Amino acid sequence: MTQRKLPKEVQEIFDRYIQNNVRRLKKDEAVAMMMKEFSFSEEQATSMFETFDKDRNGIMSIWEFQQFYTCVGKSASDMVEKFKELDKDGSGKLDVAEAAEGMKQHNLGEKETEFFINSSIGDDGMIDIGQFASLLFKLKVYDEKKKK
Repeated sequence: MTQRKLPKEVQEIFDRYIQNNVRRLKKDEAVAMMMKEFSFSEEQATSMFETFDKDRNGIMSIWEFQQFYTCVGKSASDMVEKFKELDKDGSGKLDVAEAAEGMKQHNLGEKETEFFINSSIGDDGMIDIGQFASLLFKLKVYDEKKKK
């Protein structure tokens, strides 16, 4: 069986918070880690946890953390600043108009913009910071493919 290799940085951050070499963090532990390591507020860290807890079991595995880190990683503070800049009404969530404004720099057509927003929007019709992180990652991948 092939063993998946974790980036060293991902493993080092995660390992600071685990106990007994079990590479899983309960929700409160993962939220605390994200607050400390990435300077998120509790609300932002909770939103990130809920976005990246892919199996919805209330536990963040090392692999879920790796996905989070790949999407957000070292650019967490820049992402938070961009989110705050776009969140004109200060609600802590982006409505469709705020999200569309933020996507203008990607030079997308109307249908592409609508697609990306609809693929990221929550049940409440808004985009929280976790969904925003996922949206930025999708746009990054899309932009890289367009360049080829």
